[in-house]
Amino acid sequence: MQGNPATKAARNWRQEHKRTIVTEFFSLLSILNIASDTANIRTNAQAIHQLMEKRGVKTRLLEVPGAPSVVYGEILKPGARLPTPRDRSLEKDGKEIKLPALGGPAFDPEWRIYARSATDDKARIIAIVTALDAFQSCQPAVPLEFEVCIRRGRRSVVQESGQNHRRQSRFMEERCLADVRRPVHQSGKQQIVFGARGVETLDITVYGPRRELHSGHYGNWAPNPALMLVKLLTSMKKEDNRVLVDHFYDEIEPLSETEKRAVAEAPAYDQQLKHELWLGRAEGGGKSLVDLLNSPSLNIRGLGNARTGAQASNVIPSKANATIDMRLVKGIDHIRKQGYFVGEVECRELQRNARVRAPYQRR
Repeated sequence: MQGNPATKAARNWRQEHKRTIVTEFFSLLSILNIASDTANIRTNAQAIHQLMEKRGVKTRLLEVPGAPSVVYGEILKPGARLPTPRDRSLEKDGKEIKLPALGGPAFDPEWRIYARSATDDKARIIAIVTALDAFQSCQPAVPLEFEVCIRRGRRSVVQESGQNHRRQSRFMEERCLADVRRPVHQSGKQQIVFGARGVETLDITVYGPRRELHSGHYGNWAPNPALMLVKLLTSMKKEDNRVLVDHFYDEIEPLSETEKRAVAEAPAYDQQLKHELWLGRAEGGGKSLVDLLNSPSLNIRGLGNARTGAQASNVIPSKANATIDMRLVKGIDHIRKQGYFVGEVECRELQRNARVRAPYQRR
């Protein structure tokens, strides 16, 4: 996104209009917005309505007696589209195309549709209802009994919808014996996958000094949380990518003979995939991707501390963060065993001072 002209233009505009932005912000903040104060809640809605109208947004207030006002707005652009068909993937410089009319030329398997949920979520729904159409068209009729359970993906349920939907998700998992997804193999061939590795995520924060310190004044003296975090993360895996966390591989149910045969018969596509993804090598000790998909994994989803690149400065960061995801594992106690204090809230001054004699015992 750094080289995107639209992003650069938006940032430049924001820099040039800081005072106007802050002035409007102050004006909006000056209106009380206590939930029980219905009069001022409506005043807030009217103010937001005016802000939108000023920018050419067609806006209206949606109001129901006894409920707070809702501001609804829209900008309609002629020719705006959502799904975009292309003659191949964007990685292969796919160009936009028009879908053929009914009875027209056959669909090319290299064609792609780009839209939110085009693969995960909505593609599966169309696959299910299309399968129903196909079975119901059979003559004589196919004797078939089935159950259908359609829900949002596990990740989006938890991240976007909260704990209540997590409980709903678990109920659905207990109800349904199979979770069929990913109909297309990386080679382009159709595949059916029964079950998928579940995910648990973990956020880690390692604390250093109370504030950022100049590396020229405090380097080699003040512990650097970024380095501490890197060492902690590298302690979780061997060079061959095997996870070192205790009990990580406990109670893994071995594949059945039928499943082993299915893995062995899957298309060998690793070399082509490495070429497409620009990978010089693959991990896993020589095992194939389809083989490794049946093993638990530990992945670093992201790292963050201070600033990098052109924004970097000569500091010892005050803290460093990482988020990891784990597939099909039990609870772990690895971080505590590396000498870190593990807590569930932001580390406060008293917690740090209580461990001043053991500076590496941080969360």
